[in-house]
Amino acid sequence: MAEDQDQSDKTEDPTQRRLDEALKRGDVVKSQEVSTWFVIGGGTLALTMFAGPTSSALTATMKGLIAKSWEIPTDGRMLVRLTQTLTLEVLAAVGLPFLMLAVAALAGTALQHRLVWSTEGLTPKLSKVSPLAGFKRLFSKQAIVNFVKGLLKVALIGTVLAMLLWPERDRLEALVSTDPAAILPLSLTLVLKLLGAVVAILAVIAGADYLFQYQEWYQRQKMTLKEIKDEFKETEGDPKIKAKIRQIRVSRMRKRMMAAVPGATVVITNPTHYAIALKYERGMNAPVCLAKGVDRIALKIREVATEHSVPVIENPPLARTLYATVEIDQEIPPEHYKAVAEVVGYVMRLKKAWR
Repeated sequence: MAEDQDQSDKTEDPTQRRLDEALKRGDVVKSQEVSTWFVIGGGTLALTMFAGPTSSALTATMKGLIAKSWEIPTDGRMLVRLTQTLTLEVLAAVGLPFLMLAVAALAGTALQHRLVWSTEGLTPKLSKVSPLAGFKRLFSKQAIVNFVKGLLKVALIGTVLAMLLWPERDRLEALVSTDPAAILPLSLTLVLKLLGAVVAILAVIAGADYLFQYQEWYQRQKMTLKEIKDEFKETEGDPKIKAKIRQIRVSRMRKRMMAAVPGATVVITNPTHYAIALKYERGMNAPVCLAKGVDRIALKIREVATEHSVPVIENPPLARTLYATVEIDQEIPPEHYKAVAEVVGYVMRLKKAWR
């Protein structure tokens, strides 16, 4: 019941990290029907391509062995040599067909997922020997699907094979009195015909089974909201900690900014919503922004400037423009030189007149 509840809570699509971890564990999409189809298809192809050459090579080997059997020495050394010779000839005859079967088996796995080397499947687990877990697996959704799939395969393949063999019943009865040399070509033709039908049926079953296995695998990888949040904390950091760090950085920046206001040449205000503290000295390329802020921070900048006798000039358009275009410790853009020069010049003239 708890397991069903856990599965119902997994409503979120898996992240890429979750899918990568599943791959490392060896939990991948795998349809046995697809692998079976590749093996049978490879065997059918190998039989079509190599049945004639293989049978001819094996026939020649057996003929030579039987025809000269009375000449073959039976001592130990010659018997070993004969065994080696026969083994090499048989391997040469059946090597390519078996190689094709091996490639087909690997292709059936490789096309479903990347090749995975994982030892987790070999790790002893209590659930593998638990009678209760075994009983659940026996009547699980996967077991029911496999049972229905087996019945479907037997019914379909049996029906199709019966339909193919029924028109050949008279010819099959006549094989009893047929020359053995003529039986092999007829048998090969009939076997290839039956295998072709089996491959066609299994192709449909394998495709449907792969879609089902993929859906089941994807459902297993789904995550709960808590798992999504926990993974985000592991990869991106705890949002609360990040917010605290960001708050500390902003606080330090404001303190440094306020400490620089007393050294400003002028503070340009909106007058209530924006405040920009600029510094300009002879030899500088352009005025530099020491501090800027809106609302409460702007009020604090004006207060610090007033306490330290820094001129505060009201110029709403210029204040809003500079706030949007200039960052702290950066020079003002060239397009604002003229407007700022007028303000700085005005401040310089006030200071000169005051002196």
